[in-house]
Amino acid sequence: MSASQRGLNWFKALSANAAEVVGLPHSVKAADGVLGEQAVRFLAVVADADNRFPRARNGEVGLLEGWGLAKAVDSAIELDRDNEHKRALIAIVDVPSQAYGRREEALGIHQALAGAVDSYARARLAGHPVIGLLVGKAMSGAFLAHGYQANRLIALRDPGVMVHAMGKESAARVTLRSVDELEKLAASIPPMAYDIENYASLGLLWETLSVSQIEQPSGEDISHVQDVLNSAIKDVKAAGNDLSSRLGASNRQASSKVRELLRAQW
Repeated sequence: MSASQRGLNWFKALSANAAEVVGLPHSVKAADGVLGEQAVRFLAVVADADNRFPRARNGEVGLLEGWGLAKAVDSAIELDRDNEHKRALIAIVDVPSQAYGRREEALGIHQALAGAVDSYARARLAGHPVIGLLVGKAMSGAFLAHGYQANRLIALRDPGVMVHAMGKESAARVTLRSVDELEKLAASIPPMAYDIENYASLGLLWETLSVSQIEQPSGEDISHVQDVLNSAIKDVKAAGNDLSSRLGASNRQASSKVRELLRAQW
């Protein structure tokens, strides 16, 4: 199966007039630009057929990608350390999984991905609005490392935009079920589903929107997404840098109740 180009295409479209950030792995893209009057840094993990780690050649987030993202985000934090107005970070998400391999495990992929998570979290807490734009797959540890720390998550409505802890085939093996059986369960258990509508019911998405050409965005598509990104950045600035906005959905009532009881008891 060929690697998805959605992340790269959307990165190129949104960063067309931006300055490339150099010194990163070929599979990590970053560029500094402007949305409206807001300075932004666009970030994406893309397929690299020549990646020195074979398990990370189709857009997976592996060792180079984890540390590369951390470097790109940390440099943005440092550049704006003394600036009152911090640049926003736009994580363009199209990642099929973390990189599974013996070399990845031996060389500490858990540390590389944790480094990316830590950098995104520190940027958010330092006042950088962090926005995740889901244009393709957002799977497992790859999504945790690239996008999940965002103040606001925005997803394009399309069957190819999916969020889950693991791929369907892997989930079937782990649960000793067939893919068909998992899909039947997903119809009544939203956290087991892969589609964006069910994921939105968990309260984790700030906005979903449709575009006409998700693989190769048109000018109208780009303008529409830019408007939504701008609105998300303004919303973050008005509401603060925490993640409390994710707890309002009906399918998160239990989570909200548990947090309420923990605060009361502790």
